[in-house]
Amino acid sequence: MMPSKPPAALDDALAFIEAHFDEPVRLAQLAELSALSVSRFATVFRQQVGLSPYRYLCGVRIRRAQTLLLAGVPGSVVAAEVGFFDQSHFARHFKRFCGMTPSSFLQSAGHATRG
Repeated sequence: MMPSKPPAALDDALAFIEAHFDEPVRLAQLAELSALSVSRFATVFRQQVGLSPYRYLCGVRIRRAQTLLLAGVPGSVVAAEVGFFDQSHFARHFKRFCGMTPSSFLQSAGHATRG
């Protein structure tokens, strides 16, 4: 039987991701925070959270990006602010997570698009 929330071993890693999503986050860092080997951490994380650590990190970044976009921050600035390499990388991940481009997201939310 799986616990309903991630075990305490993942708490520090999850908190680290939430606090440092806009920086490069390494799997080895997260594993060390959880006192697990890299492979064990990846396995436990996926079992407990339902996503790989990288997909979880991307989700955190995309949720923050949505907030910034709705606040009127241009997509080119948002990409850097939330930790993506460039606007193209950001747009690909945004579409994968949201099913639409950042500009389509803004249009659906009733906002004018800005580059």
